[in-house]
Amino acid sequence: MKILIIGGTGSVGSHVVRELLARKADPVVLTRSAEKIKSLPAGVEGVVGDLLDPGTVRSVFKSVDGVFMITAVSTTETHEGLMAVNGARMSDVKRFVYMSVHNVEQAPHLPHFGSKLPIEAALKKSGIPYTVLRPNNFFQNDYWFQDALLQYGVYPQPMGDVGLSRVDVRDIAEAAAIALTASGHEGRTYNVVGPEVQTGKSTAEIWSRVLGKTITYGGNDLDAWEEQSLSRLPAWMVFDFRLMYEFFQNNGLKATPADVDSMARLLGRAPRGFEDFALETARMWNALSLDKEK
Repeated sequence: MKILIIGGTGSVGSHVVRELLARKADPVVLTRSAEKIKSLPAGVEGVVGDLLDPGTVRSVFKSVDGVFMITAVSTTETHEGLMAVNGARMSDVKRFVYMSVHNVEQAPHLPHFGSKLPIEAALKKSGIPYTVLRPNNFFQNDYWFQDALLQYGVYPQPMGDVGLSRVDVRDIAEAAAIALTASGHEGRTYNVVGPEVQTGKSTAEIWSRVLGKTITYGGNDLDAWEEQSLSRLPAWMVFDFRLMYEFFQNNGLKATPADVDSMARLLGRAPRGFEDFALETARMWNALSLDKEK
């Protein structure tokens, strides 16, 4: 089974590639960067192209059986996604798994939430057998905060006090591979969530335990967060993410017990918990630190 992965070099897509290889599928990764093709695992084909280019859209979907798509947060996200749906439709692709976002209808005003709704709608009307995965906030986002955690003892993501049902990207990838390679998931939408709700404070407490040092939650001051973030992210993205964190602080993004049960049935096991991820990550960071000292 030949499967095209759109977004196959990112944190989720790279894990999808690994999961497909483990299931003896033949992954093909679409990337804008010829340089990134060099780092793909053995047995993975790379194709250079751009979903904003009609030539790519007319060619890259030919001779593939399925598609996994995650669209990067960008100002052209919706257009790229719609181009991909049309490319898959014109090439009679037999299965399409799209990664959207958890409870997207609750916050369509958020640019990188609302941008996914037209893609979902187009996919459902396309005639292609589809599965939509709607994941929560990723555990692995915390990799970005390594320096803040280790050097300054601060957990800076302003998640708020209501809580998120955060999820491991490896569980997202496994869910995608299952939906791509097994029957019974066509026409389904899955909320891809973790087993417990975490707040900013509880997340900092977990990091404190696994790191063996006091980690303080950076708090809910979004003016301060925006000022700091503008030094490393484009203004349009900071504006988008600030709106998202305002929504999280006011409403949370929490799974229902039925969501967690559905996730466990899909995976055939309980989804990974955040504390296990944090402990694994702390050990990895410690091992890297020891290697640097040698």
